[in-house]
Amino acid sequence: MFQRILVALDNSETSQHIFEEALSIAKVTHARLMLLHVLSDLEIGYPNLKNLDEHLDKWQEYSKKGLELLQTRQNIATYTGINTGFTQIPGSVPSTICKLAKSWKADLIIVGHQKMSPLKELARGSVSNYVMHYAPCSVLTIQPTQQSTVLNRSARM
Repeated sequence: MFQRILVALDNSETSQHIFEEALSIAKVTHARLMLLHVLSDLEIGYPNLKNLDEHLDKWQEYSKKGLELLQTRQNIATYTGINTGFTQIPGSVPSTICKLAKSWKADLIIVGHQKMSPLKELARGSVSNYVMHYAPCSVLTIQPTQQSTVLNRSARM
């Protein structure tokens, strides 16, 4: 039975679905949740900036937005009776997830999986693939919902 579940969240559309799945599993198993947001300029939605001052300003804004998201989700989980903590760590997303899972002694990592072209996956790497291979515990990957997949396709057109 799972007692400690690490939930990797970001600013993607799939993130809410990942959180909801984590809540469901935590309710059934009476597990504790640790919500994680890794600050990375490679995250979807982080602006491509050329000026260092502008980058530092956006980084502070991005950090604040991430903490607000985590706090909101912690409040929701706590309200539903789930013992929940959160942390935000700057770094490489996949390795940070695995390091925290090891130090926090997670039983399960829940992470999203974004569809990428083979070329993009080769260049950028897949977070979920890395975590599945290097995690110190079980890993559950959550696929995008049908609704978010449709939204992603229409946004590209």
